[in-house]
Amino acid sequence: MDFTRFMNKFNEIERQLSPTSALRLSFDNISPESEEPPTDGKRLWGMPVPPFVSDKVVSWIEEEFNEAPVYYNGNCVLKKVENVRMIDRYNTKNPTVGTLYLTATHLIFVEPDSNKETWILHMHVASIEKLPLSTTGSPLLIRCKTFLSVTFVIPKDSECHDVYTSLLKLFQPVSINKLYCFNYQPAKDDFPKNAGWDFFKLDAEFKHMLVPNDNWTLCSMNEKYELCDTYPRQIYVPKEATTLMLISSSRFRSKGRLPALTYLHNNKASICRCSQPLSGFSARCLEDEQMLEAIRKTNTNTDYMYVVDTRPRINAMANRAAGKGYENEAFYENIKFHFLGIENIHVQRASLQKVLEACEQKSPTMSAFLNALESSGWLKHIRSILDTSSFIANAVDKGVSVVVHCSDGWDRTAQVCSLAQLMLNPYYRTIKGFQALIEKDWLAFGHKFSERCGHIQTDAREVSPIFTQFLDCTWQLMSQRSESFEFNERFLLILHDHVHSCQFGTFVGNCEKDRLDLKLAERTFSLWGYMSNHLNEYINPLYKPNVDESIKANLAPQCIKFWRGMYSRFESGIHPREPLGDLLLDSKEHSNSLEDHVQHLTKRIASFKNYISKSAKKLQDATTANPKASKEPASNEINDNKYNYDKKLSELSAADDDHPLKATNMSFANLSLNAEQTSPQALTEEISSVAVDWKPMRNVTSCSCSTPFDQFSKKTHCFRCGDIFCERCIDKNVALPGHDSGKAVPVCRGCFRQMQKQSP
Repeated sequence: MDFTRFMNKFNEIERQLSPTSALRLSFDNISPESEEPPTDGKRLWGMPVPPFVSDKVVSWIEEEFNEAPVYYNGNCVLKKVENVRMIDRYNTKNPTVGTLYLTATHLIFVEPDSNKETWILHMHVASIEKLPLSTTGSPLLIRCKTFLSVTFVIPKDSECHDVYTSLLKLFQPVSINKLYCFNYQPAKDDFPKNAGWDFFKLDAEFKHMLVPNDNWTLCSMNEKYELCDTYPRQIYVPKEATTLMLISSSRFRSKGRLPALTYLHNNKASICRCSQPLSGFSARCLEDEQMLEAIRKTNTNTDYMYVVDTRPRINAMANRAAGKGYENEAFYENIKFHFLGIENIHVQRASLQKVLEACEQKSPTMSAFLNALESSGWLKHIRSILDTSSFIANAVDKGVSVVVHCSDGWDRTAQVCSLAQLMLNPYYRTIKGFQALIEKDWLAFGHKFSERCGHIQTDAREVSPIFTQFLDCTWQLMSQRSESFEFNERFLLILHDHVHSCQFGTFVGNCEKDRLDLKLAERTFSLWGYMSNHLNEYINPLYKPNVDESIKANLAPQCIKFWRGMYSRFESGIHPREPLGDLLLDSKEHSNSLEDHVQHLTKRIASFKNYISKSAKKLQDATTANPKASKEPASNEINDNKYNYDKKLSELSAADDDHPLKATNMSFANLSLNAEQTSPQALTEEISSVAVDWKPMRNVTSCSCSTPFDQFSKKTHCFRCGDIFCERCIDKNVALPGHDSGKAVPVCRGCFRQMQKQSP
């Protein structure tokens, strides 16, 4: 297929269509969920064609492009380029040669010798740069939001230009409705579309904090987002707050983001969040002052509260010239005001860029890397966020309420409020609780994910790694107090990658109202639904629930670390062969499997002992009833093992309902067997269905499907055969008959077919 001619003709047709033309409107409105093309209509290369596409267009495509499309792993290939050299920035001397496939959603590089595949999702691409022509071809440098950096050297400059121009159109859509999530379809029987969307309800999260109560109530004024369109519909405010106070406070705060409750501790101390006041140099609002006083009165522990401005003082003072600013302590009674100095989004964006430059040094020395990392200021910013969060957590823990804001209250405010709750409440350190924390403080309260993550073409100055910093701070806490967190590092990496991937609709949009307008719960899949099917991958084996109610961050410079697992994730040679967490989790799963199997065997043996005891009693009773049998000659008392075995076997076959192999109405947990499982073969299968020995992870370099394992791919054991597989080959979970719990566990495809009595 002539890719260049096709794209040129397509663009020409697209330019000729007016925005209101019937064809353009039809293309814009069609979606796989709302309109399916008829199976008995026009077809192109065996595929059904939507009814609004004319026969003339179909005929033109068939005449001009008579080659059927190429597919790779179920993905339609737009462009295929062979003899492409992939240069890893850490291995420039030995580039790999393979085939490059460009699809509508991914860029795929396949190495034929090692069978290794490198998949780059278009939405993960951060920048594309076409480098100067070299003797070996035309280089294309791709940097990703997942911190992967790779260069493809394409033999022909024309082919490189085709791939380059296509990626520019594909990696950052113009319209939010063109994002990947609106077309994504998971594998069959993976999880339904509605899974995950109803996992979290805001009112349920506040009920977890015993809100509403005598001091806090639900405000219904934002039901239609009239009070603040970037806040959730359900906001909780002091019971003393009047309608006039709420409306006036909203008008006096930037973007209408009035003070609202986000967390209530068990000692009545609260964390409220808002945006900066529009105070300028001298303006004031009596109702806003009354609003903060009403918040203070909800906590009877103290006669004052803190107001925390997360910005540096100089930034807040500069905003006063623009009619904004901060609270004047002369007007607001009973408050203690604090500036805590977290830099703005532009400084954070520049800092991360310097971190990437430090990581991309070709032959870094110790001093060069450390100097570059120091000059980036990244770890200083991480420490500053943790310091502010610790201040808030300590205040609340001591019974003092805190009101937090930055400029607009959706970046730094979200970071420190959520981290403070992470330190205070062990519930938020569980998998479910952490997801609920993100739903409440990031999604519901309006962090601008689509702008900060660059989901669509937007002002580059709005992009900033705010959520990445939150995950980094969480990792810092995990590193210091690993036993306090239910989840592991992989959980944080999956969150980071899918926030940027737009594969799921969970993080699409800038606020709750945006997501409702886009009907994401109806049109897209939820990330939480996907993660619920892989919870065993995110478990921290060192987790000890209820050890500490609250935790504190160690802010000593030596304790703030560079997160190698995130920013140098794809760098070979610096990671352990198997992460320690994976080894511990694997050992824990193996031990749990064996304990479950032992429990099953123990019950089975007890059942046999019970049967033997009853059989012996019956035999004794029969002997007592027939005394002549005891007077047989001594020669008949010879112990013939084979004879006794055959005799007992015949007795087992004719046994009554007490026999443990007979079908009963008992549950599986009580070790009964179904009617078809009464054969010795079924009993053998039950005992051998659990792998006693698991293959060691240490020397396994590839899956049975030839997929090589690297430092960031997870090795998973099959609980039935004990072999090691990649995630694609072990996608089934079933209950093993040899486990007492009946809990579904991972099995490979081969074992799954055998259990389903299908040919392997």
